[in-house]
Amino acid sequence: MLGGAGLLLGVAATPAQAAEVSFATHCVPPAGLDPVDGTTKVEITAPATAKVGDTVDVVWKFVQAASKNPDIIDLPANSVQPSGTLRAAGAQSADIAMQGPRENPAIPKGAAMVLSDMKGTLKLTTAGTVTLTPGAYTVNAMSTDTRCTPTSTVPQAATIEVSAGGGGTSSPSSSATVSPSGSPTGTASPTGSASASASASASASASDGTGQTEFTGKQVQVPYACKTPIGDKNATSAVQIDAKKDGGSFALTVKFGQSVMDSPADIPAGSVKPSMEVVLGGADHGTVHVEGPLNADVIKSGDPIEIPDLTGTYKPGASGESTLSPGVLTIEALGTTTTCTPTSSEVSLTLDTTEQASGASGSTGSGTTSSGSTSTGGLAETGAGDHGALKALGLVAGTAILLGGAVFTFMPRRRTR
Repeated sequence: MLGGAGLLLGVAATPAQAAEVSFATHCVPPAGLDPVDGTTKVEITAPATAKVGDTVDVVWKFVQAASKNPDIIDLPANSVQPSGTLRAAGAQSADIAMQGPRENPAIPKGAAMVLSDMKGTLKLTTAGTVTLTPGAYTVNAMSTDTRCTPTSTVPQAATIEVSAGGGGTSSPSSSATVSPSGSPTGTASPTGSASASASASASASASDGTGQTEFTGKQVQVPYACKTPIGDKNATSAVQIDAKKDGGSFALTVKFGQSVMDSPADIPAGSVKPSMEVVLGGADHGTVHVEGPLNADVIKSGDPIEIPDLTGTYKPGASGESTLSPGVLTIEALGTTTTCTPTSSEVSLTLDTTEQASGASGSTGSGTTSSGSTSTGGLAETGAGDHGALKALGLVAGTAILLGGAVFTFMPRRRTR
């Protein structure tokens, strides 16, 4: 048994006991607060020995981040993700992409930052001594980046003695094939599917006798008054309401005209949820709740926020000619709720309806009902346009973050689809 264990030790890479290194660091928040200068302390763990052709795992452990969480906002659990670059030098040169999971305890205001261990891999191509030295790193918290760069010479943190090895190919190349242990934050392509283009046809009105089942609404310009956590905003967006008859009820689809905003920061997948209360008039009254799915993809900084069609079911509460108009718009994102209220409203669609039991209440795809209550909270901002899907609604969320502090605010700017 001892002989076998000795054989295994002779073949496998030997873990290194990395020493702690520290270096002066300059951290730049995305906006709002001043840069911070502090000291970063890390441990780098890698195999002490390996062979040419091996792909080795490397771990970057944060002993201390450059500064504490500022006295502005508590960071929730699992909201912080680090990524960075580890530099290999000596027998071969490479920049090793490192990334940690979005795992952290809740970090109170003024408390020390807690960053997860970052991991990466390095394929060894040349025999000799390979040194590993920490480089720049980025801390992503609540969809904003704070970038930290060494401002002094960083000590070597670990070395790998690479032998020629029988199984690998010894190459004099000074570069290495490097891959991160996971995809970096926000690298998902923001190819959120666009909703179907809005039709400009006039408001439809038909009775059951015509046999018509699909009704296309008119695209109307809706002025919104938006109350945000950081101030009031006014905006206008084109909105269109379509309907498809299903028995005595109607499946509604609300489409938005061209309305653009570029995201100033990465927004994670599954963090933007839009909804609206469609206002009933004419013979009927009340509201119908319609909503869209969460964003399926990460929205990269600088790319438009894609909002899908909003859908719901209208069960008429009266017989006669009923009208449907855009109402209060709500967007939930990153733990904040934003709403926009129309300052005036124009009818987008007119339907001949027949009263249904328990009518004049909307239901979402999940089966929940709405009696027309109005959501409250902070607000989003929309732009104006004349065609296409809703490309974006301005999302305003003043949020302060980490490493000396950073505030990000979603500020819209014009961009064509």
